[in-house]
Amino acid sequence: MSSEFESELRVKRVSVRKRSRDGKSSCLTPVKKKTCSPSHSCEAAMYKVQLHHHDTEWREKNETTELTPDMQDKECHSDDDLFGDYDSLANESSFLAKLDDVEHNFAPAFAPACSSPYLETVKHGYANNGNTVAEMRNLEAHSDGKHKVKCPDTEDFTVLKTVNCRDDTKSCHVGNADSILISDLMDDFSDDLPSSQLMLQQENKTVTKQTSSEQSGPLNPFRGEMSSVKEDEDLIRHSLNSVTHLAEPVLNRRRSLKDHLKSTMTGNARAQSPQVSRAKQQKDAVVTKEINLAVKTIESTSDVDLGPFFGLPSKVKELFQKHRGIKELYEWQRTCLTLESVQQRKNLIYSLPTSGGKTLVAEILILRELLCRKKDALFILPYVAIVQEKVRGLASFGLELDFIIEEYAGSKGKYPPIKRRLKNSLFIATIEKGHSLVNSLIEANRLENVGLIVVDELHMLGEGSRGAILEITLAKVLFASKTTQIIGMSATLNNVGDLQKFLKAENYSSDFRPVQLKEYVKLSDCIYEVDCKEEDCFKFSRPLSFKYSSNMKKMDPDHLIALVTEVIPMHSCLMFCPTKKNCENVAGMICKYLNKCFIQHREKEKTDLLDEIRSAGNGSICSVLKQTIPFGIAYHHSGLTNDERKLIEEAYSAGVLCLLTCTSTLAAGVNLPARRVILRSPYVATEFLKRNQYKQMVGRAGRAGIDTSGESILILQEKDKLLAKALVSRPLENCYSNLMHDNRKGLQSLILSLIGLNISRTPADIHEFVSCTLFSVQQEHLSSEKNLWDITMETVSFLTEKGLIMSTAGSHGDTVLEVTKLGRATYKGSIDLSYCDVLYSDLKRGLGGLVLDSILHLIYLVTPYDMVAHCKPDWMIYFRQFTQLTAVEQNMASMVGVPESYIAKKASGQSLKKGVDSLTVNRFYLAFVLFALLKETNVWVVADKFNLARGFVQSLLGSSSAFCSCVVHFTEELEEFWAYRALFIELTKRLTYCVKAELIPLMEVAGILEARAKQLYGAGYKTLAHLANADPNVLTKTIQNMSKRQANQMVASAKMLLTEKAEALQEEVDELLTFPSDLPS
Repeated sequence: MSSEFESELRVKRVSVRKRSRDGKSSCLTPVKKKTCSPSHSCEAAMYKVQLHHHDTEWREKNETTELTPDMQDKECHSDDDLFGDYDSLANESSFLAKLDDVEHNFAPAFAPACSSPYLETVKHGYANNGNTVAEMRNLEAHSDGKHKVKCPDTEDFTVLKTVNCRDDTKSCHVGNADSILISDLMDDFSDDLPSSQLMLQQENKTVTKQTSSEQSGPLNPFRGEMSSVKEDEDLIRHSLNSVTHLAEPVLNRRRSLKDHLKSTMTGNARAQSPQVSRAKQQKDAVVTKEINLAVKTIESTSDVDLGPFFGLPSKVKELFQKHRGIKELYEWQRTCLTLESVQQRKNLIYSLPTSGGKTLVAEILILRELLCRKKDALFILPYVAIVQEKVRGLASFGLELDFIIEEYAGSKGKYPPIKRRLKNSLFIATIEKGHSLVNSLIEANRLENVGLIVVDELHMLGEGSRGAILEITLAKVLFASKTTQIIGMSATLNNVGDLQKFLKAENYSSDFRPVQLKEYVKLSDCIYEVDCKEEDCFKFSRPLSFKYSSNMKKMDPDHLIALVTEVIPMHSCLMFCPTKKNCENVAGMICKYLNKCFIQHREKEKTDLLDEIRSAGNGSICSVLKQTIPFGIAYHHSGLTNDERKLIEEAYSAGVLCLLTCTSTLAAGVNLPARRVILRSPYVATEFLKRNQYKQMVGRAGRAGIDTSGESILILQEKDKLLAKALVSRPLENCYSNLMHDNRKGLQSLILSLIGLNISRTPADIHEFVSCTLFSVQQEHLSSEKNLWDITMETVSFLTEKGLIMSTAGSHGDTVLEVTKLGRATYKGSIDLSYCDVLYSDLKRGLGGLVLDSILHLIYLVTPYDMVAHCKPDWMIYFRQFTQLTAVEQNMASMVGVPESYIAKKASGQSLKKGVDSLTVNRFYLAFVLFALLKETNVWVVADKFNLARGFVQSLLGSSSAFCSCVVHFTEELEEFWAYRALFIELTKRLTYCVKAELIPLMEVAGILEARAKQLYGAGYKTLAHLANADPNVLTKTIQNMSKRQANQMVASAKMLLTEKAEALQEEVDELLTFPSDLPS
C-alpha cells in the first residue's frame, strides 16, 4: 500500500474510541490478545464452538476472571494487533452494534440442528485464518464424545498461513439459502460501512485491475517477478472451500457474519506483495519517504529545513558526487536554495561571476520540481551546443530518478510535447525552440503543467532579435500561468531592478568565486595589476623577463610567446583574438618559435587527435591544425566543423591541448576554463570591448578544484589606455528590451501570436499585455517620443496591412482582432515576418510545377532567407555548377527566377540592365551548396568546390534543417500546401544529419556527430539499442580516444532517448485504448 494511500486512509478513517489495553476482552478480540490464563484460553477456544445464544453467559464468566501475573505476561501489545484501530470497533461501535442486531434477528430462523465443537473449531480457525489443516485435523483427533478440545500451541497471530487442500477430493459448497442470506446481508452492510472500509474495498479492486494490466504491459520491469493478485485470490478461495468441505457433515452451518468480516479483513491484511528484492524495496522506501518529506516541507513555507538534500532524496546528493564530483555546496548556494522567496515559489533572479556555480542551483531546483512537485520543467539555454551538453550531463539523473529529458534544439522537438501520465519531463531548449514550445503549451491549455522555467544567461534579453524572442516567451508565461515559477541567472547584469519589475521577481547576488581572479594589463614590456583604487587604475606588478631575438620581436611585438610559455604546457591557457583569421595566424606564429620539447608532451594523445580530426574530414585536415596540434595548440572559432570543434574541446578539457586561440564566442559557449586568460586586443572585430564581454572572457580564468587562483592579462597599446581604464572600472552595461529592434519585429511577432493564441483579441487587451513587458518598464528610455498605446496601434495597423490579422465587430460593438490563415501559419511556424509573404509566394508557385525528379527544388524552398546576406556568389563557380544540371533542373531554375543567360553574363563580367531578383539568385546559389552537400555528405569537398569556409557550410546546413522544420509547421496550417508536409518531414531528417542512412540512429543521440558515429558503427554498435545496452568499460577500450566519462554520458544519453521513444509509443497505445468519455449512450 503506497504512502499516499496510507495518508489518505488516515484522514478518512472513522474516529472510534480505542479500547483500553487492560480492559475487558470482547467476542471479536483475537485469541492471542485476550487476557486469560491457559485454562481460560481453552475456554475461549471452546467458546468458538458454542452457539450464539451462549454469548452473554460466556461474557459474564470472562468478566469475573481475575488476571494473574502469568496472564498479564501473556497480554498482547499493540504491535501484535493485526487490525490496528479496526478491532476497537467492538467497543459498542455503531457498526458492530448493527452487526449484532442483524445476527440476533436472523439467528432463530437459521438455528443449527446441532452444536458441534469440531465444526465450530474449524470455523474459528477459518475466521482467524491462522490454523493449518493439520492443526484442524489435530483438533479432530483429540476431541472425544464430550467434545473436549485440545488447544493448539499459541502462535503469532500475524504470521501468514494458507490452507493446503490439494488432497481433498470432495466438492465444497454452501447451502443456497445460507449463500443468499450472506450475499443479501453483505449488500445491506456495505451501505453502512464506514468510509475507510468502503475506500479500502474499492482500492483493492483497483489495485487488482492495475496489477493485472501492468503484468501484461510492455514496460513492466517486474513482469517476471510479480505474482498475480488473482492467483492469491484463487488460493484463498480454494482454502475457504476446503474449510467448508470439512464442515459439510454438520448441516452446512452458517458462518458468523462477524467471522466473515474478520476473515475478509484478514485476507486484505495478508494480501501478498509483489516478489521484489528486499534491497530494492528498502531503497525505494527510503527514496519515497524522503520525497514525501520534501513535499510536506516545501508546502510549509515557514520551515527552512528542507529535508535531507534541500528538499530532495539523499540519492540526488550521491548522484552529484558520482557524476560531477560535487561533495558539498558552496555557502552562497546553500543560502540561495533556502531563501524565503525560493520556498514560497516566487520568481527569482540571481547573479554571480562566471564559474561561481550558478547552474548547480538551477539543477537542484529543477530536480525538486520534477520529483517533489511532480511538475514538468523547462531549461532555456542560449546555444545548441550547450543544450546538447546539458542533455548529456543530465541523462544519468533522468535514468536514476525516473524522469524524461527532451531536447529542443535545431530541428528536434515535438509541438505540443507528448502528454505523459506516469513520468514528468525536463525540456532543454534553445531560446527559439523554447518560445515555440511555450506557444504550443498555451494553445493546448497545458502550460500549468510546467511548474518551473529556468533561463540561463538572462542578460540575453538585451541582445537583438534573440533577446526579443526571450522577452516574448517570459511575458506569455507570466500572463498565461500564475503557478509557473521563473528563475533567471546571469553573470553580467546591472539594471536588475528593471528585470525584477518585469518578472515580478526577487533578487539574490554575490561576488563569490571559487577561485580568486587577478586581473592584469600589459603595456609595452611590463605587467600592471588592475586596481581601481589607484589613480590610473593600474599598479605596476613586474617586467617581462623573456629574451627575444630581433626576428622574434618583429613577429611577436606583443610578447605573446612570453606570456603563454609561463603557463603551458603544464597548465592551460586561452587567448581571445579579435577575428577568426587572427586566431589561426597567432596559433601558427607561436608554434614557429616554441621549443621542440613541447612536442614530446603527451605526444601519443596528440597524434591520436590528429588521426581523429583527419578521419572526421574523410582524410582532409586543416593545414594550420596539422602544424599546431603537435605543440598542444589549436584555434577555436565558427570556421571549424562540428566534429572538429567537439574533438578540440574534448582534447583541451583532457589536457592534451594546452592553448586555444579563440574568438569571443567561446566565452559564452561551453565551459572551458583556464589557468590564464589572455586578451589579444581590447577589440572584437573593429568594435571596442563592452564591459559585459570583458567580464565573460576574464571569468574563464581559474579552474575550480585545480587552480588556487586564475589570472587574466589584457594586452594594450598606448592609444587605448584611457578606454581600457573605463573598461576595467565602469559598471556593467544595462540590459534593454529589444521588442523595437529591427523595425519593431519583436513587437509585431508578439502581437500576432497574442491574437492567434486568443490571449488578447481587442486593442485594449493587447495594450494591457504590452504594458506587462520589459519594453513597457523601459519605455520612457527607449521610445519617449511616442506613448505605448500609439506604438501598439501602429503595430496592429501594420499587421492588418500585411494580411496577417483582420478586424471584426464584436457582440458589444467593440473591435475584435483575428489572425488570418497566413498569420496563423506564420506564428506557428516561427517564420520571420519579413519573409512570411515571400515564403508563401514561393510555395504557391512551386505547386504549379513542383519538380520531384530531383531534390533541388525542395532544397531551394527551404533554403534560409537570412543566410543569403552572408554569402556572395562566385559567378564562375555558379555558372559551372549550373551547366552541370540536368535539363529538368535547369527548367526548374528558370521557373523560380534564375535564368541561365543571367548567370552566364554575370560570369563573363557583363553589365546587365534587365532586373533580376538578387535575393532569388543568391538564395539559389546556397541551394546549390546544400544540393552538393546532400550528394557528397563531405563538408570538406563541398567547401573546396564552392570556395567557402567549411564552418560556413556546416552552419548553412544546420540553419537549413531548422528552417525546414519551421516550414513543416507553416504548411500544416495551410490546407492548400498539404502535399508539402510529408516531403519536408523527410527532407528535415536528411538535412539534420547529412550522413548515410545507417548512421542516423546513432546520431540521434545528443552529442554524437558523424566521426564518432562512424567509429561506433565500425565497432558493431549499429542501432540505438546496441548503444543503450553497451558497457562503458568496453567502449573505452574499443573506441579510440574515448574517456570513461564520455562513454558513461553517451550510454546514458542513448538509454534516455530509448526510454523517451518507448514511453512515447506506450502513451500512444494507452491513448488509443482509453475508453472515450463522450461515447454516445
